[in-house]
Amino acid sequence: MEHMKTLNQIYINGEFVTPHGSEIMEFSNPTTGELLVRTRLADEVDARCAIAAAKAAYPAFSRTTREERMDMLQRLHDAVREGEQELTEVMLAEYGGPLASSTAGTVRRASANFANAKKVLAEYDFVQQHGIARVQMVPLGVVGLITPWNANYGFITGKLAMAIASGSTAVIKPSEMSAMQTDALTRLLHKAGLPPGVFNIVTGRGDTVGAEITRHPDIAKISFTGSTAVGKAIARGAIDTLKRVTLELGGKSPTILLDDADFAKAMPFAVTAATFNSGQACLAGTRLLVPEQRLDEVKRLVVQEIAKLKVGQPSDPATRIGPMISARQWERVQGYIRKGVEEGAELLAGGEGKPQGLEAGNFVKPTVFANVTNDMTIAREEIFGPVLSIISYRTEEEAIAIANDTSYGLHGYVFSGDLERANRVASQIVAGRVFINGLYDEPLAPFGGFRQSGLGREFGKFGLDAYLEPKALMGYENKL
Repeated sequence: MEHMKTLNQIYINGEFVTPHGSEIMEFSNPTTGELLVRTRLADEVDARCAIAAAKAAYPAFSRTTREERMDMLQRLHDAVREGEQELTEVMLAEYGGPLASSTAGTVRRASANFANAKKVLAEYDFVQQHGIARVQMVPLGVVGLITPWNANYGFITGKLAMAIASGSTAVIKPSEMSAMQTDALTRLLHKAGLPPGVFNIVTGRGDTVGAEITRHPDIAKISFTGSTAVGKAIARGAIDTLKRVTLELGGKSPTILLDDADFAKAMPFAVTAATFNSGQACLAGTRLLVPEQRLDEVKRLVVQEIAKLKVGQPSDPATRIGPMISARQWERVQGYIRKGVEEGAELLAGGEGKPQGLEAGNFVKPTVFANVTNDMTIAREEIFGPVLSIISYRTEEEAIAIANDTSYGLHGYVFSGDLERANRVASQIVAGRVFINGLYDEPLAPFGGFRQSGLGREFGKFGLDAYLEPKALMGYENKL
């Protein structure tokens, strides 16, 4: 207990202040189960104060020049970059993500998001000519940024960077389950010395702070990353004031192994796609679609590959699977594993319970099911844990049909020895992004989904577009 940290400050108008909210939440270390942090949560009053601060800062901030905002983005980048070691340590303790994915996937991306936004801003055309109209791309106003717990730093900085690039001010509501990470990041962002009120960070519940942001008339736009259910609730709530909404939601992404692929080469990619960030990733490739006639070979290769995944202490560089973030998330994953067995799928690896020697934390055995049909619960619903379903197909057309037989459409993966064929199949997958023969990172490419994986796009020019509204001027040269 003596190591437990207490957090009782939020960030409004350039200052660290004690929340009006009085609810205290305790959170355990997911690796050890010991109490880690006690957080005082913000409430609706705090949200209103943050919105008022952002509204007051907006008139001056919206008139800043491109160069001034590029300078701010550079300062934010530098401040976050300098604190990477601390960000990593806090993320390992509070989230339990493996060192490799936490460092490369989240901590380094946090500073890179500001550098990427600066690059996009430098080249962005804020005034365009369309026929006789001069179209100005103007900032929206105060934006609400609501972020999840599975890559806290990356989501906060990615959304904030684009809001700043656009000339909008921001109220950020990070997940209350990431309070320590948010506190560490906020202190770094503060060092960049931006004008007070340009960004405000209010850690609280979705049904208090999130609901206030959703209904408040002074919020012009919401960018939300999280579950599809919450995204739908935000979209419904936003309609009363016609807020603009960007939603990046869940996924049940297919990985298609075509029969001409080198399966031995593809399998490490396929297993990584299903399990990176301990499986707590919206773009996880959790449905592995394989040719029926090669199912036995696939099963053998998957079992070999899964056995190589070290489950264990997040700080160990060899660890590939850390704990689930909470006991509740652990129970959720266990429930899906039970469901897979009940529905008749073949358990190839893993299964219920905790791996031997890791009973104290929220550890899951990386689990693979074969003989899954696409109508099973484990093939339909997002599990958010290291659980892979192998589904067999007979023809290329059937593979595409199964891949697209989902309510989601966030991501897809295709492996083939014939590049022309791989591209043909990839172009037919209904998803916001498709990776061909590998795993990639392109921060300038749009990110977001079709169907119930969301609305709109983030990153690059597409991400900046989402914070701007076109305004057409005609007769701008006409004298009376």
